[in-house]
Amino acid sequence: MSSPRTIRVDLAGRAYDIAIGPGLIDRAGELSRPLLAAPRVTIVSDDTVAPLYGARLAASFDRAGVATRTVTVPAGESSKDFASFGRLMNELLDLRPDRKTTLVALGGGVVGDLTGFAAAVLLRGVDFIQVPTTLLAQVDSSVGGKTGINTRHGKNLVGAFYQPRLVLADTTVLDTLPRRELLAGYAEVAKYGLIDDPEFFAWCEKNGDAVLAGDAAARTYAIEQSCLSKARIVAADERETTDLRALLNLGHTFGHALEAETGFGSTLLHGEAVGAGMAMAFDLSARLGLCPTGDAERVRRHLGAVGLPVRLRTIGGDNSRTWDAAKLIEHMRGDKKAEGGKLTFVLARGIGKSFVTRDVDEAGLRGLLDDAIAA
Repeated sequence: MSSPRTIRVDLAGRAYDIAIGPGLIDRAGELSRPLLAAPRVTIVSDDTVAPLYGARLAASFDRAGVATRTVTVPAGESSKDFASFGRLMNELLDLRPDRKTTLVALGGGVVGDLTGFAAAVLLRGVDFIQVPTTLLAQVDSSVGGKTGINTRHGKNLVGAFYQPRLVLADTTVLDTLPRRELLAGYAEVAKYGLIDDPEFFAWCEKNGDAVLAGDAAARTYAIEQSCLSKARIVAADERETTDLRALLNLGHTFGHALEAETGFGSTLLHGEAVGAGMAMAFDLSARLGLCPTGDAERVRRHLGAVGLPVRLRTIGGDNSRTWDAAKLIEHMRGDKKAEGGKLTFVLARGIGKSFVTRDVDEAGLRGLLDDAIAA
């Protein structure tokens, strides 16, 4: 049996591996067993993913001599709220865990964020393992230890930095994903090129359609390069104490505002919001004279060509939504990256030349938003 591709997230005392390859759900027990404090795990999944992969994952642990129990939550971003988190914690406690119990997150970013936060606070901290089942989770949310839930004030405002013991990215599960979910993950793939790797973005321009169409080699390469990039950044700035890790938020200040305005639901997926946000970040950079107009056009052209909704009027599939620049800016003020009332943006001096700034003129921002609404 071939060995999975392994990437090390190099953190002092908390280092862990990201394993990437086909069939890893069926090998999860074998690969996880040496890391478990005791041979018992609780799988946390959602009611969409659990019927697809829950039995296979449990069987893999059974073959490794590990006892399993499973808790499920409703699928979707709505499960990332206080009420849902409280229900999950009580269901976990009903199972009488101890501090040697390991949680296993089986699902997309919502399940990973919920399970990671639960692990951080359950009995004041238990181990957890990530088994991400979406492209977005495999390249972004399962790596780096950011966990949390949403509140009425904004996205991910309650949470913890809490690293997993292992990430298992099974590339074959992506074959069952709807194209829209793949596109949402692909936005985060392209992001790594736009941050600091122009050659990778050029690769995306040539190979993005292959990634989305199911080319196994292209998908594996995209996941590997994304995880390598994120692992390097997380190892250098685990808790976002400098602006280095903040670069991973390219497109997110705009994107989180769009998500908040659409209600954090199925109207706009997180990755779709990031894609639109990245296009707007490059447009703002060009408007401010920081970035060549041609680079901003290139970003918008590629993201739009693969099918991401880079224009506000396309979000939700119709033109009926009324957007308001002032409301979007108000959502941005509630973003956890805002400091002392100043909005924080990741802008760019070109493709692969992103930087963090807190000096964006609000009149210029409003003008950009007004134009985006009218476009």
